[in-house]
Amino acid sequence: MSEKTQQLSLMVGEEKQTDQPVTCLGQIFDSEEARRAHFTEELRKKLPELRKMEGFPMGEDEDILALSDPPYYTACPNPFIPEIMKEWEEERKAKEREPAGEYHREPFAADVSEGKNDPIYNAHSYHTKVPHKAIMRYILHYTEPGDVVFDGFAGTGMTGVAAQLCGDRSTVESLGYQVREDGTILDETGKPFSKLGVRKAILNDLSPAATFIAYNYNTPVDAEAFKREAERILEEVEQECGWMYETRHMIDGVPQVDEDGKPVIGQINYTVWSDVFVCPECTEEIVFWEAAVDQEEGKVKKEFPCPGCGAELNKRKVERAWATHYDAAIGETIRQAKQVPVLINYRVGKKRFEKRPDDWDLELIKKIEESEIPYWYPKNELPFGYNTQQPMKSHGVTHVHHFYTKRNLWALAALWHYFNQSPYRLAFVEKLSHSAANPYASKMRRFRADKKGGGPLSGTLYISSLITPPNVFMTVERNSEFILKALGELTDIEGSIVSTQSSTQMPIDNHSLDYIFLDPPFGANIMYSELNFLWESWLKVFTNNEPEAIENKTQGKNLDDYRKLMTDCFREAYRVLKPGRWMTVEFSNSQASVWNTIQLALQEAGFIVAHVAALDKKQGSFKAVTTSVAVKQDLVISAYKPTEEMAQNLQQTAGTERSVWEFVKGHLAQKSPFLGKKGEVQIDMERTPRVLFDRMVAYHVQRGYPVPLSSGEFQAEVAQRFPMRDGMVFLDNQVAEYDKQRILAKAFVQMNLFVSDENSAIEWLRQQLMKKPQTRQDLHPYFTKEIQYLAKHEILPELDDLLEQNFLRYLGEGPVPSQIHTYLSKNYSDLRNRDKEDPELIAKAKERWYVPDPNKQADLEKLREKSLLREFNRYVEELEGSRKKLRQFRTEAIRAGFEKAWDEKDYERIVKVGERLPEKVLQEEEKLLRYFDHAQIRLGI
Repeated sequence: MSEKTQQLSLMVGEEKQTDQPVTCLGQIFDSEEARRAHFTEELRKKLPELRKMEGFPMGEDEDILALSDPPYYTACPNPFIPEIMKEWEEERKAKEREPAGEYHREPFAADVSEGKNDPIYNAHSYHTKVPHKAIMRYILHYTEPGDVVFDGFAGTGMTGVAAQLCGDRSTVESLGYQVREDGTILDETGKPFSKLGVRKAILNDLSPAATFIAYNYNTPVDAEAFKREAERILEEVEQECGWMYETRHMIDGVPQVDEDGKPVIGQINYTVWSDVFVCPECTEEIVFWEAAVDQEEGKVKKEFPCPGCGAELNKRKVERAWATHYDAAIGETIRQAKQVPVLINYRVGKKRFEKRPDDWDLELIKKIEESEIPYWYPKNELPFGYNTQQPMKSHGVTHVHHFYTKRNLWALAALWHYFNQSPYRLAFVEKLSHSAANPYASKMRRFRADKKGGGPLSGTLYISSLITPPNVFMTVERNSEFILKALGELTDIEGSIVSTQSSTQMPIDNHSLDYIFLDPPFGANIMYSELNFLWESWLKVFTNNEPEAIENKTQGKNLDDYRKLMTDCFREAYRVLKPGRWMTVEFSNSQASVWNTIQLALQEAGFIVAHVAALDKKQGSFKAVTTSVAVKQDLVISAYKPTEEMAQNLQQTAGTERSVWEFVKGHLAQKSPFLGKKGEVQIDMERTPRVLFDRMVAYHVQRGYPVPLSSGEFQAEVAQRFPMRDGMVFLDNQVAEYDKQRILAKAFVQMNLFVSDENSAIEWLRQQLMKKPQTRQDLHPYFTKEIQYLAKHEILPELDDLLEQNFLRYLGEGPVPSQIHTYLSKNYSDLRNRDKEDPELIAKAKERWYVPDPNKQADLEKLREKSLLREFNRYVEELEGSRKKLRQFRTEAIRAGFEKAWDEKDYERIVKVGERLPEKVLQEEEKLLRYFDHAQIRLGI
């Protein structure tokens, strides 16, 4: 157990142990309470200056201070981070027996699959989380014990949990790794790659709700003390408020009595409430439950008859019934959707029963509604937003307290009141259980006719037509048990540093972090500040959504605003990361435009993308499983900050051909020689000349350097300067390892390509022909199938033209090319050991297309460039004197034209053509957007 864990355990344990001395940032305090009081006052002094920082949350000083545990956690920008980092660095130096060797890591290339069925993951229902065990794999790969890890979009703090559990042998072994006695960690092949040991973590998020959860996950607490305190408070509050969840036990409509003749009282598990609609034909009210729910079949009917007139109806045809009443909490008369209780699920002893609400139940509900809640609860008005509009329009929910039935609001308020009276560390974790239960205790808990659950709809504030508000005490108790299980997995954590602010302005020195893991918001996927509003209303501190990096029409943020915000965040990450170190960005969005936006933002910040892999969370969100184009697996981008040597070499050679090869050497040095699983070798697209050229161009354009070589010239030169294998480029010290693995591999795995434009069509053909030289007739049926999802704007050349411009065909004249000879010799036993001019071999090889060797490939590339530039010039002439948009075109021709115009510093031409492209195309084509943006900058637009 760590020193901090022992201190906190003593603090919340037996009363006689609370006065144990505590050391923090070089100062000694009598107790943890004294430590917190001291640093709270220090934080109070700093608040006026901190309020000037971007992303400072909305809240009163006293509420921010009450929610903080400085210096470890602040519900505002954390000013103690520099001091803590200095202390960490001194600790690391004291532990190092010898100077650390030169840092070098290749990108983590393996696909990761980690399920969500884990106590830590399931303890809280926050909108998005990456399983901590998945993050551990990346941290172990890129860092050593004592290294500092940063997550600027920390959410629930899983990166911090992962960083700390890198020191837990059993957890590391559960990932499939072996751990030697000296702490050396071996990968699946038995190769040493890391060391067992805790990594330090700095966690940041814009949302106070997120950082509050992250703090609780990442700060030690006495689990048994929490259990005792939570059970005591639940019992006391249930004794006080349990009468609200009582119901008479009924069998066949007859009230049951005990031996003394007193009514048998059951405890309500949940009550089903139904919306009420109005029939458009007879104007009679329709209780949706009675008209549409088939309890025997366990289904809700889409079409249902009106009980009054028999008209065939559905929810689109009916109108909602509304009710008006006075809301004493806000002192206003409000109009809300009419809902009535229709079913009570309750228990007597251990048995469950169901009944229709009777007069006794309705009188109880009326009594609760007419009573005043004696405790504080949030009454904040909902902000106007994308998610908040749904409950506003559907049910007239305008304030936070409208999300709860009166009895559930009362019970939640009572629990919150008594949780506040616990010692601060216990109070925080008790409030965590309250927070975890909150959505399930609200009107967002949906009814499912099949009785298989039906919690809130993830990523929304949706209130359905059938809701099942539960017994609050049971719900909080269950969530407390989930949290208790999670705490059981986190007994030896030491604590991470948590801050609440924008990731664009961190109090961290330049070049000081060892690794960054980010799971940022992606476009319009999730509106975090809106969804967190309920949680934050209880905490009294709210997200400042001005710098929130999302697309949101109600906030006036489009994709371009999102890209600028993400670029600012990535720039800050680039500033604080050490040169030569890595950043992992977990990506989840089905839109190509958002994917390209993220890549462009990374490049704008200065990062170089080295690899893209898959992360399978093993569970789709609501949007992922119902949207046909949704991404089923999250993508993980591995990007690095260039080493000082690489950056210096490129700066010194900027604008010359030498800068191209300095970039290629530096970039290849960051990559693994071999990509693939045991027994397989896989094409690494990042090593192909086309992708290398794109990465080189991106680096030069982002820094304002001219691009010294065209694509054709690059193709010719790269094959002369570097060893080539299977269409990939290697350094001299890498190719031997690849050759070794290639010989051992039983299978050569091609990457699956989605053909959407000319470039991906060429790559698809390249893969097919590298695997097997084929005739046009062989390729045509498969090619036709692949291009059916072509982008609407894309003019794709015919298959014959693509083959002619990019590949070579053997016409039966002269020796059979090596590419075809090797394939035929390997796959046809009767053609083995044949001379290249053997007539039978020639006959079999004739009319086959194949991938040319690099020199001839370069010649083809030059011819293709000329053709593309002719096409681009035709577009320019077509647009001259016209305001119309280009509706259909070859994207590759636009790319070639932009590259040429950039080299000639003809920025005006890039902007003129770019403005005539459809907005969607420009956003989805990362290379075009890069040139267009930088051309605008050069012109001062």
